[in-house]
Amino acid sequence: MQTDRVPNWYRVRSRVVETPDTVTVTLEPTTNVTEHHRVAPGQFMMLYAHGVGEVAISISGHPKGADGKLTHTVRSVGAVSKAIHDTPVGSVLGARGPFGHGWNLDIEQGSDLVIVAGGVGLAPLRPAVEAALAARAHFRRLTLIVGARNPSNILYRRELATWAASDMIAVELTIDQPVSGWTGPVGFVTESLHRADIDPTRTTALLCGPELMMRFCARTLIDRGVPAENIQVSLERNMQCGMGTCGHCQLGELLLCRDGPVVDYATAEPLLLVPEL
Repeated sequence: MQTDRVPNWYRVRSRVVETPDTVTVTLEPTTNVTEHHRVAPGQFMMLYAHGVGEVAISISGHPKGADGKLTHTVRSVGAVSKAIHDTPVGSVLGARGPFGHGWNLDIEQGSDLVIVAGGVGLAPLRPAVEAALAARAHFRRLTLIVGARNPSNILYRRELATWAASDMIAVELTIDQPVSGWTGPVGFVTESLHRADIDPTRTTALLCGPELMMRFCARTLIDRGVPAENIQVSLERNMQCGMGTCGHCQLGELLLCRDGPVVDYATAEPLLLVPEL
């Protein structure tokens, strides 16, 4: 029996409320996990809520060893994600995977790495941030730009504060519109990208968030001289099987569960510019 077709069972060991509609859950396998279940930053799992259904959820914690634990940040936006969001500690969920291609951090020594997240798009990027910090000597500058509608929508507030207080990574949080009590930047993430200190000829960028945001960010970087092939984006479509067989996640010639979700912008741009594709 192929393990990528049948869910393995995981117990919810912790549940942290991030925002009014988003939680981070840590899942521990109820049985031994094989090598097949080791995950990489940027990949996703198909999570199953018993009696409700299955949905693709990105892995939001950097894999640590082979203990099989999974970390997922889940926003309640539909019946399945709501069921997973509401699952209490001690309950069991199913998981298949991991699936897809993740973030490629195998880049030239001494390069700049720019990571841009919009809203819940920070969740799939969090493992990449942790991996980059663990290999900090490999990079020249690390920059993290996080955008949200308002402060209450920002994920991982304590981690962001810890990162910002260190000298390992430059962190900028920006919100779309001014609100009382907010003293940080106000504006879209593209404005932060214009200010970012980078060497365009030696920069890799990782982008995740609403599709329109990623398109504008990619265009900003390209206008600054960053090659499109050095810009990685994480794309979403309706993933139902995770293995490239059902076709629901098709984007042009790509099946995103198999060929993505992370692709370079040179590949993605011509597809994203086609209306309703």
